[in-house]
Amino acid sequence: MSVSALPTSPDTPARDQVLATALRLFTQKGYFNTSVQDVVRDSGVSTGSIYHHFKDKEGIAKALYDDLVAHMGTAIADIRKQHKTPHDRCRAVIEQLFQMTEAEPEIMAFMLYAKHREFMPEAAPICSSKPFEQMRNMVKEGMDSGVLVQMDPLVAATAVFGGALRMIHLRLDGILEKPLPAYLDEVWQCAWRSVAK
Repeated sequence: MSVSALPTSPDTPARDQVLATALRLFTQKGYFNTSVQDVVRDSGVSTGSIYHHFKDKEGIAKALYDDLVAHMGTAIADIRKQHKTPHDRCRAVIEQLFQMTEAEPEIMAFMLYAKHREFMPEAAPICSSKPFEQMRNMVKEGMDSGVLVQMDPLVAATAVFGGALRMIHLRLDGILEKPLPAYLDEVWQCAWRSVAK
């Protein structure tokens, strides 16, 4: 599966430019250290246009979060269609997350590092978002089909995906020298062995 950048809309190039700029600024400077004027300056979009599309900085963050969650959800839904077994689906999810981290580190940093509830108090935690729910469902289907050991689905999903997410953190923090796909086979073997019958 190819890795794409932020979803774009041909009808709203100003909106897309604001979101791309906000992603970069929120990741580099942090949400609280970024002002609407910073976004205006760096995006080249007028203040009026920003307020028209988003109302305020929290609106920008929420739109960015919603777009990224939808983007990840679509990628995982595509994996479900392309792969038939829990083994292949879960491995493909880890591969996709690794590829996204290498190609779009700011997206992964915003999704995994930002404390979204500090500036979007109504938002559900990222681990309750649709992509993570889809990942848990893949693991649950593996247990239901008898391929995986019966256990608490959250524990099983953590065993399958937790190591990969930690590797993503290590890569984003500059600890891992090699690109994440170089570790895919080892990470996957550890993950699958921890839950497979």
